[in-house]
Amino acid sequence: MNTKPTYKDKPWLNFYDDGVPEFVDFENILLSESLEKNAQKIPENTAFIFMGYKISFRQFNDMVNRFAAFLQDQGIKKGDSVAILLPNVIPCPVAFYAIIRIGAIAVMNNPLYSDRELLHQFNDSGSTHLITLDLLGNRMIDLRPKTKIKSIVITSIGDYLPFPKNLLFPLVAKKKKLAADVKPSFEVYNFKQIMKQYKGKVLAPVKVAFEDVAMYQYTGGTTGVSKGAVLTHGNLSRQVQQLDNWLPGFKNKTDEVMIGALPFFHVMGLTVSMNVAIYKGWSNILVPKPYPEELLDAMEKFKPTFAPLVPTMFIGILNHPRVGKADLSSIKACVSGSAPLPVEVIKGFEEKTGSTIIEAFGMTESCPATHVNPFENGERKVGSIGIPLPDTECRIVDLDDPKKELPMGEPGEMVIKGPQVMREYLNMPEETDKTIIDGWLHTGDIAYMDEDGYFFIVDRIKDMIISGGYNVYPRDIDEVLFEHPKVQEACAVGIPHPSRGEQIKAFVVLGKGKNATEQEIIDYCKEKLAVYKLPTQVEFIDELPKTNVGKVLRKDLRAAEMEKTAVS
Repeated sequence: MNTKPTYKDKPWLNFYDDGVPEFVDFENILLSESLEKNAQKIPENTAFIFMGYKISFRQFNDMVNRFAAFLQDQGIKKGDSVAILLPNVIPCPVAFYAIIRIGAIAVMNNPLYSDRELLHQFNDSGSTHLITLDLLGNRMIDLRPKTKIKSIVITSIGDYLPFPKNLLFPLVAKKKKLAADVKPSFEVYNFKQIMKQYKGKVLAPVKVAFEDVAMYQYTGGTTGVSKGAVLTHGNLSRQVQQLDNWLPGFKNKTDEVMIGALPFFHVMGLTVSMNVAIYKGWSNILVPKPYPEELLDAMEKFKPTFAPLVPTMFIGILNHPRVGKADLSSIKACVSGSAPLPVEVIKGFEEKTGSTIIEAFGMTESCPATHVNPFENGERKVGSIGIPLPDTECRIVDLDDPKKELPMGEPGEMVIKGPQVMREYLNMPEETDKTIIDGWLHTGDIAYMDEDGYFFIVDRIKDMIISGGYNVYPRDIDEVLFEHPKVQEACAVGIPHPSRGEQIKAFVVLGKGKNATEQEIIDYCKEKLAVYKLPTQVEFIDELPKTNVGKVLRKDLRAAEMEKTAVS
């Protein structure tokens, strides 16, 4: 008599690619040590390409040491928090690796965030220093008095450009809003001057262990409060080694070329693009604005072989008028995450490039990757997030009783355990206790496992909206809408969008006797929210649907919108 597989049986192991182990023989190496190792082993290999400007692993490691020495001269010690507010430019990985090399804690922040959003993250993390762009410099100088930030380091998109772009940039940059003058202020430093000043400066030795905190990575939450996931050096190193072991065909190869299109301030870009490439000794093409035109330019000029992207990027490239003539044949493998990738997009992109797209799943709280579809000879299942990585356990539990394991095929909450799972949420013990129970990370996602051990997400417990690859938490939008003087109540939901995955629709109840237009509400939000969080539609209604205890039924609003879409 055949019995159905259980999670303890790990049926997914039967579908691992040849050479992928159940358990990784982890090397006890910090990320900054893996950089030093490659700087010695392959010193002249290209580490980063930015607009054609190249730096080698030797140069990159040297820049990291110079910036680390500067940070130490600023009085930054082990355990201090340092914020990074940058797109994918060379100083971003330099700053990150310098911070973790001296045992300080890196705090990645999104340059698209409003002052209100940044203020929370700076203060919650206790950041004492900041590295940012000249375009944001004056805003950050004005924001500094409300934070613990002492010094600000300014870099520019034009700091590292090849000839003749480096000569032309100063002439056109300000007109094109690619550069800005930063007003005089105390404790404001120039990144390139730091690189010159700290040449040959010896670092004060710092003992850093796997158990030490490496970074605070902020995520959202159903409460609307941005939460800092506490990630250790061990989390980050072991995650990279898990991914290294997932792709045995790429193991021990240092001639691959990564495209760094996913923003490094987002955990997927940080790990799957930046850290993987540095660990493996690959070149990384930095794309600070990953729009279709820029992505195609970078792909044609610099020939990436490995491309982690989000669905909006795949869709944008395929729909670009130039794609028919573009040569993208260098790409061997693509990783897609953050939202489901339509079947026709997978087929179209694979036909165009000859590459293989593997869909994956992750969370900020898990560095992020926990599930990936096999790449080589294992089966890829369309619509599935894949199977658990080595050293990763997964099971489905009852929504009301997390101790009750559900049988194969039955949907419930997906919970995960592995070396990539965060230690805790910063300053939020109650949220930590709700999220990590008996060592299991509760994802908030409703999923099921099929008989082969592949996992499928069917719904979200949380009301998260995924717009253009970014996680958007509707409560953030609700709170801004509530501040509008004409708004009595409001509720934001995610509705389908053909290329971005989801867009945001706001349902608004106006105060008695008040009148407002859709554009007026959207314009109000522009001042307080990042662009990708802005509502694209506003509907004025008389009242919001609620439970008998007054809780707004967000899912009912979304369900009604889905019905309208289905009918039309």
